[in-house]
Amino acid sequence: MTNIIVAFPKLEDARSVRNLLTRNGFPVTAVCTTGAQALNQMEDLNDGILICARRFADMPYEELLSYLPDRFQMLLVASRQFWGESTADNLVCVSMPLKLHDLLDTVSMMSEAQERRRRKLRARPRERSGEDQEVIRRAKEVLMERSYMTEAEAHRYIQKCSMDSGNNMAETARMVLEIMKQ
Repeated sequence: MTNIIVAFPKLEDARSVRNLLTRNGFPVTAVCTTGAQALNQMEDLNDGILICARRFADMPYEELLSYLPDRFQMLLVASRQFWGESTADNLVCVSMPLKLHDLLDTVSMMSEAQERRRRKLRARPRERSGEDQEVIRRAKEVLMERSYMTEAEAHRYIQKCSMDSGNNMAETARMVLEIMKQ
């Protein structure tokens, strides 16, 4: 699920956009009337979409865009003349007057892109720290020396024990080292 924050200077406009989105299956996380409120809401979220107007009482959209966290995208709702020269990767624009299907199609496209990005990050293997790599290497050496395993067999043994116990490989390697000390 994509976090959606709606920010417009007039509360009734923000609520109208929120109602349009929720009626069409897009849950809205927050409704804001200033750029600072929107930024504050984003601090607690991993990623999402900020749907906003071009100007707030405290800042224009360009300033808000410069403070936007990397994991967020901005959907600017404004007349084409106000879109500016911005070529930011995290900025998408929808023209005023707002057409419902344009808004919904754009939010859907942005949500799908966020979900693809999340899946890609989850699929990427986490890198082990140098300390964890060293612990695993030492545990494999101990297994090779005392249990007469090849390196591949020792690695597979640690890996299998790790999966069976629900611990990561570094924790399992630490346990192997602790047990083999005796």
